[in-house]
Amino acid sequence: MTTAHGTSGTSGTEGWQAGVRRRLGLGRLLPLGAAEDSAWLAESAAVGALRSAVWAEAGLGRIRVGLADTAGAQPPTGAAPPAPAPPSALPPGPLRIDADFEPGRDEPLPAVAERLRAALFAHARELGLQVVRVDLRVTGLRDDDAERAARPAQRQTAGSWSPLDPNDVPGVTDVDGVAGLTRALGGGVTDSDGHLRVELATAQGHRPLDVARHVRGALARVRPEALSVAVVVTGVGVRVDAAE
Repeated sequence: MTTAHGTSGTSGTEGWQAGVRRRLGLGRLLPLGAAEDSAWLAESAAVGALRSAVWAEAGLGRIRVGLADTAGAQPPTGAAPPAPAPPSALPPGPLRIDADFEPGRDEPLPAVAERLRAALFAHARELGLQVVRVDLRVTGLRDDDAERAARPAQRQTAGSWSPLDPNDVPGVTDVDGVAGLTRALGGGVTDSDGHLRVELATAQGHRPLDVARHVRGALARVRPEALSVAVVVTGVGVRVDAAE
């Protein structure tokens, strides 16, 4: 049996096509932290955050995040069994970033590439993504800094969401760093035969992995009967006052 908490405004009359579009818009769900964290971050949210964070380093084009090639690698030992993975979720493991960029004509390409690579590594770690490789591809050259595009707006959420009510879902909406519940996958809190899945956006200034861990711990205390708790972060860096 599957039930969903209706805090994010999910309507039974919502069209099937709209639901599919929302899910496709998320991209793949990237593992946050280790297997025992049972947390995922929407690729769309990760790309938006990375693009916003490193916009000054180079003219970024396409960014893709996926599993790194770890053929022959052994799975980690001692990790607790994760909660059931949500749809389109990648399994826990090291990740790779592939990015296209356009450096300026007046700066040595190796210097730009090294700076951009370091920035992507650093900001991926801030999100909680275990990125072990960054591959860059030059797709053109910018004439000068005047052609640099304006700073992109960070994509804050994927799918519909609602203003935060701290008393709405104890163990979730009262956790520091939760900006609101989202419903790109169907509901803010979904119960599938005792396995809970939380879908949320994190507030500005809060690391997504840390928020996911705090929510899992809090919800497990509030709902001790739950068999497992998984968290899917579909938006990051949300200004809480923007929801009001």
